[in-house]
Amino acid sequence: MATGPGPGPGPGPATGRRPTLAVWKFASCDGCQLTLLDCEDELLGLTERVRVDHFLEMTPVEAGGPGRARLDGRGPYDLSLVEGSITTAEDAERIRHVRRISRYLVTIGACATAGGIQALRNFAHVGDFLATVYARPEYIETLETSTAISAHVPVDLELRGCPIDRRQLLEVVTAYLAGRKPLISSHSVCFECKRRGTTCVTVAHGTPCLGPVTHAGCGAICPAYGRGCYGCFGPSAEPNLRSMVAELRHDGMSERDIQRVFRTFNAASPEHAPVPDLAAEERQNPTA
Repeated sequence: MATGPGPGPGPGPATGRRPTLAVWKFASCDGCQLTLLDCEDELLGLTERVRVDHFLEMTPVEAGGPGRARLDGRGPYDLSLVEGSITTAEDAERIRHVRRISRYLVTIGACATAGGIQALRNFAHVGDFLATVYARPEYIETLETSTAISAHVPVDLELRGCPIDRRQLLEVVTAYLAGRKPLISSHSVCFECKRRGTTCVTVAHGTPCLGPVTHAGCGAICPAYGRGCYGCFGPSAEPNLRSMVAELRHDGMSERDIQRVFRTFNAASPEHAPVPDLAAEERQNPTA
């Protein structure tokens, strides 16, 4: 879940003052930022221990300075939460600036950790999309791909989900304040199903489900309501994709359907890269 440490020191605020928090948006829908705002009562408690210096979703004013906040912030900040993927050259330059002025940087959500739904562009030519969507595509400046924040700068921690889970977000912030490692589980959704006593939808009904290869954190909501997990929290640690693809074929999914089910919120996850080849191999040599 965590990548290599960033250029700043480890988690935990500097002593003797209230640490500063910044929240950043790149290419995204704002859902993960709204998750932080939805914490409501807990957020009020956190603001007594953290000074929110930069958070345009909450206020357009930079704390401690006159006038409106700049898009790239003034800094420095002790803790930065980054939502969204990198889709333009300006984004790539701005995230490097954010990294320089951030002591500890955490990416939040599928866009920031895996390129998001917009990373579907990575499997086609971006010019075709521009010509289809925009009347004057020559005015649009964009990169060929949508990439995770970690593809551009060192990241201290990745928080998965589309959107992220509020409990995990609060755990990350409170752990930072306490100077300890966040207690974020790395097991799969199947573990969460068992913990809440949910009957396996695949075993009981033959419903295709990505739970065995998907990172926990959502609380196994979809299986609890009788539908299969569709992988919004991204790949679990070392997912067994070969067995997963074979099971999906057994449950009636075609090769094309298997590729599509993995190409959603976390389409550009490196862990999912072998899926097309495994699906084709399974079609040619189905597992007994």
